[in-house]
Amino acid sequence: MKKIFRVATVPQSLNTLLKGQFRFMSDYYEMVAVSSPGEGLDELSSREGVRTISIPMGRHISIIRDFISLIRLIILFLKERPDMVHSLTPKAGLLSMLAAWITRVPVRMHTFTGLIFPTATGAMQKLLIMMDRITCFCATDINPEGEGVKQDLIEYRITSKPLHIIANGNVNGIDLSYFDRTEAVVKSSQPYRNEQLFTFCFVGRIVKDKGINELIQAFKRLYGLYSDIRLILVGSFERDLDPILPETDELIKKLPVITSVGFQKDIRPFFVASDTFVFPSYREGFPNVVLQAGAMGLASIVTDINGSNEIIKPNQNGVIIPPRDENALYESMKWFYEHQDEVKRMASNARSMIASRYEQHRVWNALLKEYQSLLD
Repeated sequence: MKKIFRVATVPQSLNTLLKGQFRFMSDYYEMVAVSSPGEGLDELSSREGVRTISIPMGRHISIIRDFISLIRLIILFLKERPDMVHSLTPKAGLLSMLAAWITRVPVRMHTFTGLIFPTATGAMQKLLIMMDRITCFCATDINPEGEGVKQDLIEYRITSKPLHIIANGNVNGIDLSYFDRTEAVVKSSQPYRNEQLFTFCFVGRIVKDKGINELIQAFKRLYGLYSDIRLILVGSFERDLDPILPETDELIKKLPVITSVGFQKDIRPFFVASDTFVFPSYREGFPNVVLQAGAMGLASIVTDINGSNEIIKPNQNGVIIPPRDENALYESMKWFYEHQDEVKRMASNARSMIASRYEQHRVWNALLKEYQSLLD
């Protein structure tokens, strides 16, 4: 049985983003998960029944630590002789593709789940572009997660190699048996539901780049017109990296119709308790949360960014607005409140549109077909 190493910088990327995929692929290949050590790696091993190997890798640039990680990966690949190395995240991609190239692993695939350099500037942007170019030079196969990521790779001339999008772009698809309005999920949503209020919901990190400043200001303006609305924020605040403005933080605490529930392991009850999903992010690779909201039967307001603009079809399962545009966000939220029958119509389309393009086994089988074409 041929051996495939899946490599990510931190265990959460493999454990969360690829949930179920290792077990599925294990029927066809010997799957091995490689990442920095952590509880997520142990959980993955127990749940998926695959071997895991820990190699410390830092998310931030550090020449000495990164060189040590590279040497460890080279030693690992020389010892294990995998038939394929498939990396997932930026730092793991750079290090594992370079190590696999040095050790002459036959198939070297990297999946770009999102790009940092388009929003970077100056010397940092040049450094990030150089790193991605090295990753692509060392890879034999390059897999962008969606058309938006593909176009950025082309526009910035990261590589001249063929770029192959698998299925419709998402790395793992969505488990429709889990993201469903089952009786148990509906029951668990009752403490958060208020039928008297039109509810907007955001799920994600509470940071500037997710458009939280614009969201809170737009919601405040709308609350000035209509008192029977509310906003649920599901996600943790990051005070040190990319924090929201102090006045935004104050409004979240001050307005009684804004409920911040922090990080939640199960986000399904909050989707059920809501009427509309709002995701005004500045940049993404391919946001799983938009897929999840759609699978739970919500119409969405999203920004015109990678991934979101592929999942949402205007006036079919949501609307698309420019990023960083508070007024456009306000007008869309106002329209959603004032046209609730239209919102229900779009919501009725949402789940079937997600199922037809991103159902999990569709994605897994497309990836399996790709592996087979490269290895068998």
